[in-house]
Order: sequence, then C-alpha cells, then structure tokens
Amino acid sequence: MKKLLCFLMLSAIFFIPGQAQDIKDVKPVKNIILLIPDGTSPGSVSLARWIQWYQSKGKIEKLFIDPYLCGTIRTSCSDSPIGDSAPTTSCYMTGHMSKAGWVATYPIANPKNDLYPIDTTLSYQPMMTLLEAAKAVQGRSTGLVVTCEFPHATPADCASHSYNRGRYDWIAPQMVHNNLNVMIGGGAQRLSAADKKYLEEKGYGVFINDMNGMRNYKGDNMWSLLTQSDMSYELDRDPAKEPSLDETTKIAIDKLSKNPKGFFLMVEGSKVDWVAHSNDAPGIASEFLAFDRACKVAFDFARSNGETAVIIVPDHCTGGTTIGRQGFHINTADGLFGPVARVKMTAEAIADKLNSIPNSEVQQLFRENVGYELSKVEMNALNNCKDYKNSPIPADKRSATNVEASLYSGSMTTFVTKIEGQHSGIGFTSNSHTGDDVFLAAYHPSGVLPVGMHTNIELNHYMCNLFGFQVGDLDKLTQEYFSPSTKVFKDYKCTIVASKDSTALPTLVVTNKKKQLNITPNSNIVTLGKKGKEKIELNTVVVYVDRNKTFYLPKKLADYLK
Repeated sequence: MKKLLCFLMLSAIFFIPGQAQDIKDVKPVKNIILLIPDGTSPGSVSLARWIQWYQSKGKIEKLFIDPYLCGTIRTSCSDSPIGDSAPTTSCYMTGHMSKAGWVATYPIANPKNDLYPIDTTLSYQPMMTLLEAAKAVQGRSTGLVVTCEFPHATPADCASHSYNRGRYDWIAPQMVHNNLNVMIGGGAQRLSAADKKYLEEKGYGVFINDMNGMRNYKGDNMWSLLTQSDMSYELDRDPAKEPSLDETTKIAIDKLSKNPKGFFLMVEGSKVDWVAHSNDAPGIASEFLAFDRACKVAFDFARSNGETAVIIVPDHCTGGTTIGRQGFHINTADGLFGPVARVKMTAEAIADKLNSIPNSEVQQLFRENVGYELSKVEMNALNNCKDYKNSPIPADKRSATNVEASLYSGSMTTFVTKIEGQHSGIGFTSNSHTGDDVFLAAYHPSGVLPVGMHTNIELNHYMCNLFGFQVGDLDKLTQEYFSPSTKVFKDYKCTIVASKDSTALPTLVVTNKKKQLNITPNSNIVTLGKKGKEKIELNTVVVYVDRNKTFYLPKKLADYLK
C-alpha cells in the first residue's frame, strides 16, 4: 500500500505543471519584447538561413537570431500534442494550455486526451494574460505589431478572450477596450466605427491605410491598420505602400519605451505560417528573413537599453519543411537552393497573376518570376486545374486523369507550389501543423536564460518572473479581474437583457434598492443608473460567455452597489 501511495504521489507531481529549476530567481527587467514567427518549424529556419547564405554568395553565414539561440519549447493544445496559434500563444500568455481555437480561455475537459489534469470548475474561464497584468497591475505600456489582421489568433491571445478564435466581432472590441498603447498591423475592416470613435475619444492617433500618417505621428498612443485585410507577404510587398516588419517594430519600441514604468511588446511574423501551409518554400524563406530583421531591431534596443529582455519563439510548427526530399538527388547548393532563391513572387501572387493574364503569357510569367518555363506536362497540369480561369480547356472537360498525379490540383496556389517543388530539393511532410518542438532564442541583460528544453507553461513562468510575478500570480489576478458575475453579485438582483440586435450579446443589469449597474460585454466601460449617464472605466474588459451565460468581470464592481 505504501509503495502504491508513493507511486501515486510521484505521478501527481509529474503531471502537475511545474517550474523548471533554471528559470527560477530571474532578475526582473523593465521591458519584455516577445517575437513570434507563427508556424515556423526548425526546417524553415534552416531553409531561411541557407537561402540568405546563397543569395549573399556565402557572405552572410548566420541569422540575427543565431547568437541568441538557447533551447527549444514543447508546445501543444490541452488535449493534443499538435497545437494551433490560439491555444499555443494563449499558454505563453496565461501559463495554461487550452483547446484548439480557444483564445486565453480555460478549456473544457477531454479526459481521454488531456495532457494535464483539467479543473472542470474553470471551464470557459477567461484567463488573465501577461500583457493585461503588465498594463492593469503594473502600469506598463503595451503594444502589438503583426502582419495579419489585428484580431487574428496570436495577437488576440495577448489582449482578448474567446472560445472561438473566429469571432472577430467579440475579439476586436476587447482588444480596442484593453487600451493597448500601440497596435500596428492589418485588418482595418475589423475595426468598427464605434471602436474607432472610442480610440479617437481616448486621444489615440488612428491611421487607416495611412503609412505616412503612422510614420509622422508624434503622439505616444496609436492604432495603425495599414491594410483592409492582412498585410502583404514580404516577397510581394510594395515598399511604397506598406512598411516592413522591422520598421513597424522600431516605431512601436520608440513609442512604448517612453513609459518610465516599462512596456510589453509582442511582434508576430504572422504569415510564415500561411506560406508554410501552402508549402511555398520561397515564401517561407522570405517571410522568416523579414521577421529576423525585426528581431535585430529588438536586440539592438535591448543591448543599448540594458533593462530589456527579448524572447523569440514560434507558437507551433507548420508544413514539416525539409532540406532534401524523396526523389530529389541533386545535393549541390545551387541544385537545392537556386530554384528557391530565384523566385520573385509568392505562389499565391503567381496564382493570382495566372488568372489575370492570357494563357499565351504564362511562360513569360514563369520565366521572369520563377526562373524557368513550364514543361509540356506542367502546362497540361495548369490547363486542367479547376481554378484556372484562362485555361483553353473547358471546365467540364478538365480531369485529374489527364494529368500526372503528383501535379494535379484544384487550387491554383497549390498547383504553383507543386511545380516549384518539382524543381527544388525542398520537401514538406504536411499542409497543416506539426508537433515538432520549436526553437527558443533569448536575451537578458544579466544573462539569465531558459537554456535547454522547456514546456510552453514553463516559458510563461519565465516571462512572468521577468516582470516580478510569481507562479500563480496570474491565476490570482484572473479571479480578481475575471470573476463570474454570479459570485460577484450574489447578493444583488441580476437581469440579463437581450439586445434588440439579434446578433449582439446581451447586457447585464445589476440592481439594489438605490443603484444600478449596466454591464456590456467586450468593453471596459460600465455605466451607472437607469439612464447610464455616469461611466466607470475598468482596467480590463468584461467578457461574456454565451455557452454558460456568464459574465466575467472585476470583483471590485460590487463596491459600486454598496
């Protein structure tokens, strides 16, 4: 019996998330810059490094991140070793794993597959993020710089909460009302008129599709959404219309660093993941090298500042990039990397171009932008592609049986990547995410680094320590700032009032004999009285979860009814 008890105790210790020994006693810093190259696998880093070497004719051996590589991170969902951006970055931000598609929200249990024990009493609980804690509790400035739409999963993980990463209508207003000091990225179409008005009334500089406005703005607080949707791939970017990631990173640091209390900045190379999904080797190399230049900006600032830590880590891997593939027997540098380095456009851009030019101009397009013409077999595959608008073959007569199996594709982008794959030695294991460990690079002014292999939970602990938070502090703040309304207002009358707009979330009205609180979700503004003339501004946002019909909000709100 004693042996059984010992075994059970040891098992419990093993399965409960802990803190790695070498990331304890970390000297706190004033600023944290976290840089995330979304979906970057180890093979993608190697590919980018080799392409840079090849294009520089051997003069540039290393990436800017290379001197700071210190370990690896095991990243996952709460119930799967293969994660997606929402739960993986959520874990970096909160210290808890979550389910695929969930943004900074505690998961529901999946007992057969959960990697760690799940507390079922916390299902759907919004979890305080490190960014929110730095802002609300410590008064630090906060910022996000991305190349995707601003409410996309990774930036959303830092400043919002949802069990559905696709609910931009919930996520975007939360990010606005979380009072980020700097937001630079894409997604102007996701900023509502009401949210734009809120920012302007708060004194923000708001720039929509206005690169020069962003560059010339002298104020400290700014939202700059440079494109309607996501920003362009680096390989396709027009410098006259869109800035580089290293430029926007520098702009954000310059503004955030004015706060004497410090800052937290997350920079995402958002679209490494997207080209990896497409198995677009030239796109991967170009996107990661653009991200690497942004890392240099962060390192340069940190070294000169002396009070800044830099952490660089992907959220997960995508594509399973390999240098060398089955059936490719050319092992020279030119044979492996030349066909990749000579490509001038992403596969997506080439696909779009193919559908906008006559069929007679296809060979010129490939010759000028890819470095070779299509063979008869490849041209036939293009003409049989279902999505090809300018094919001489009628749509009802196109067929996979007319095409070499390895080249057939319904998607134009996939067709282009298959053609490019036939000419290079770069391989892929998947068009989806993979479960590889991701690289970790870091800088600390005192040299205290998380060396070796760590879990995503442990990386959160390290970053919390950098801001003086101890393990468990974020959980305490979660209970203080995101407490269920049923507990906060248990002594008062609560009425959930449905919105007149069937697509909108309800309002919570809390009353006693003399006072009334009107609480709207996805906002930090609470109004008092039946007419709602008096306003209370919170340090965090109110979150409503429709699945359990619960509002999550600060405990201190009950004080206004006393």
